[in-house]
Amino acid sequence: MKKIGVLIGIAFLLLLAGCDYFEKSSNEIVVAECYGKYLYESDLKGIVPEGTTIMDSIQRVSTFIDSWIMRQVLIHQAENNLDKDKLDFKKQMEEYRTSLVIYAYESQLINQKLDTTVSEYEIAAYYEQNKEDFQLRNTMVKVAYVILDEDSKQKAAFQKLLSDPDTLLLQAIDIQANYYAIKSYVDVDHWMRLDDLTNIIPIEIFNAESFLRKNKFVCFDMNEYTYMVRFVEYLLEENTSPLEMVRNNIKSVILAQRKQALIEKMKASLYEKAKRDRAFEVYVGSPTLYNAD
Repeated sequence: MKKIGVLIGIAFLLLLAGCDYFEKSSNEIVVAECYGKYLYESDLKGIVPEGTTIMDSIQRVSTFIDSWIMRQVLIHQAENNLDKDKLDFKKQMEEYRTSLVIYAYESQLINQKLDTTVSEYEIAAYYEQNKEDFQLRNTMVKVAYVILDEDSKQKAAFQKLLSDPDTLLLQAIDIQANYYAIKSYVDVDHWMRLDDLTNIIPIEIFNAESFLRKNKFVCFDMNEYTYMVRFVEYLLEENTSPLEMVRNNIKSVILAQRKQALIEKMKASLYEKAKRDRAFEVYVGSPTLYNAD
């Protein structure tokens, strides 16, 4: 079906164009020609998925051929208007190939040799030695909150669960919230940006330090909803990020350093081997080394 759809699409397009398809010496069917460049039937493989209708096949093939012709027109125009030196991409292609080959080798080396185990001791040591790199850019909070209908009969129960200064009954809050709350959050082990919280809970905070120091529990009604928030912990902007917040970042940095060290060691080893094998020679007397413009 796929083959038939493609051939019908090709035949239809060629008929509209008033052209006859013809075969080159390679015995491949030519679908289109533009400025001496040819598009073959084999180039259309994969254009039409299995099960595509005949009309959709024609549309897909038509779009592909139009795109191919436009590309050839642009290439022809560029080749006729650019200087010869701007059309010579041999150096760029060789540099690109060289980069790809080196990258592939380095990637293989890393996959084979890199130790990806990073201990908690290494993470903690890096954290202690680089604390100045982990300053907070935002005020962070650990919170639990619920959003209720303003006329909810469970307001008193949630207020008791959230406002107790000594206890935060997370499991009870979570169970109750599944039945009665419009929205809730009780993951107090993770930090949240204060401005992300205020995008959910419309609290007006003009001075974060003063507000968080004075308020452990906030409850208010607005726009037919009741909002309750229990602040468990906070860190002000420009304080040092806690280790738990940056652990994954530190692990990534340590692994990146190991990768770089592994690559540098490989380069040094190969250079020394090539030197021992007399695989290279620098001609110090070459005038081009000294006669720079």
